[in-house]
Amino acid sequence: MKALRSLPLALALLALPQAQAQTPAPGAGLPAGCTVREHVPPAELGGEWQVHLREPGSPPERLREQGQLRLERHPEYTDGVRGPLVLGTGGQMRRSQVSGDVTDGEFHLDESEDGREISAVWSGQALQCAGQLVIHGTRRPAEGVGAPDPELAFRLTRVPGWR
Repeated sequence: MKALRSLPLALALLALPQAQAQTPAPGAGLPAGCTVREHVPPAELGGEWQVHLREPGSPPERLREQGQLRLERHPEYTDGVRGPLVLGTGGQMRRSQVSGDVTDGEFHLDESEDGREISAVWSGQALQCAGQLVIHGTRRPAEGVGAPDPELAFRLTRVPGWR
């Protein structure tokens, strides 16, 4: 009986080296020549962004959806931004409002289709790549929302001409 009680512990200890081997090193998986931006002030996030959404694991050129995001300083939260998001293909355009920030290298946005309830959350990293700010990560439906959208990978790039 004593051997059965220690079986879960033994299995957990056997799995530990494998789990540690799967944990990426800091900076691993970043595009070549890119570094993580620890803090991005709202002034640098402000402006027009191209939004590219794709299925996780699919090639970057195989987009599921694309759109535009315009960010400006949030009037209530000095370290945050907010603005309108337009997503869609063809005649199927959806409009939402977003708000968020970049803290400790982590990018966060909350998306709301009705302006009251959170419909999706965006989390990722702000990167400095070849002198340009690029943001990439994952967009997930908010908990408890019966959203039709699956989890998607995103990439935000500044629209040419915006600084």
